[in-house]
Amino acid sequence: MLYSAFFLGLISSLHCIGMCGPIALMLPFARSNPQKKALQLLTYHSGRTLTYALIGLVFGLIGRGLYFSGFQQKLSIFAGICIIVITLIPEKVFAQYNFSQPVFRLISCIKSTLGKQLRKQSYPAIFSIGFLNGLLPCGMVYAALFGALAMQHVAYSSLYMALFGLGTIPMMSGVVYMQQFITMPVRNKIRKVIPVAMVVIGVLFVLRGMGLGIPYVSPSEISLFVQAHPNCH
Repeated sequence: MLYSAFFLGLISSLHCIGMCGPIALMLPFARSNPQKKALQLLTYHSGRTLTYALIGLVFGLIGRGLYFSGFQQKLSIFAGICIIVITLIPEKVFAQYNFSQPVFRLISCIKSTLGKQLRKQSYPAIFSIGFLNGLLPCGMVYAALFGALAMQHVAYSSLYMALFGLGTIPMMSGVVYMQQFITMPVRNKIRKVIPVAMVVIGVLFVLRGMGLGIPYVSPSEISLFVQAHPNCH
């Protein structure tokens, strides 16, 4: 299921443009030096990807505990359902509830620090912008975290989120280099594909947890749960 992480990042990157795109456009890049600009952009993406990987590591530890408790198979089904629900529920419904209120001060601190770093042009500053950017609340990141939570190993959870971050790079880089071509009509056309692809990924996680014996999709011996009576020879 690791491949779904990159795919999820790729299809959700248009959504990311709305939130992270303005930050990317404000980055203190060397506009007149293409080589330096590319390296700075890579530094920015490295910071974001590292944040996702670290968050994935944390959720992997939680998921690992559930694995030892025998809930991993059910967790995969739960993660798939959550991804589907997050996709199908209109964004305006979520907007009615302030889920970030408990961490409002932390988010404000992150935004404040981001503002300070955007005034600097050093590589550490650009890296920290990417790192902090990855901490901002985002529905697509939440969906990816459910996937990371359902991974069998902690390392896979971290890798899952890292691949998600890598999947967002093409479009996030495109908004910097091809801003004039990514028009609103183009965004609207591609945005229509996002819900379909997200639901497909959610269904894959549900099938994975069901263990239907479908090779690579829902293998019967997927080891998502701890056997109550392990086979000893």
